[in-house]
Amino acid sequence: MIYKEKTVCFTGHRLLKENQDILFSTVYDTVELLIENGYLYFCTGGARGFDALAAEVIISLKEKYPNIQLILILPFQNHYEHEKTWGTEEIIQLENHKNKASRVIYTQDAYSRGCYYKRDRQLVDISSVCIAYQYKNSGGTAYTTKYAVKNGLKVINIK
Repeated sequence: MIYKEKTVCFTGHRLLKENQDILFSTVYDTVELLIENGYLYFCTGGARGFDALAAEVIISLKEKYPNIQLILILPFQNHYEHEKTWGTEEIIQLENHKNKASRVIYTQDAYSRGCYYKRDRQLVDISSVCIAYQYKNSGGTAYTTKYAVKNGLKVINIK
């Protein structure tokens, strides 16, 4: 059972402009503060870039806080095959995240127009906090952040 009031989602761009070690540390500190305030469920959308970094942070924090859960909400099975820009290491990393996640949810069976936005809405709909890495006002990250604000989530933009 996932409780909205204890759930955090992540949204962010695939291209990480900041130093990844510094970004990891910033996300780590932000998430740890949320854990200390009772948050237990952390949901990512399984994309390259920020989603992958966020999943790595949760996996790392799970060593210190074994009761937290990583939940992957994916648009459909093997979505990396549809995108065609995934490298072998990124696919291996996603499979590792799936293996270490407490739960993997697919929003639908196969690709269709709008399926990524459907995934993004589901991330927001089950959360009360959204950690964003948004440095431009277009694309899926901007859509998700706006949807989160519209739905009353606390949005923390760590860019």
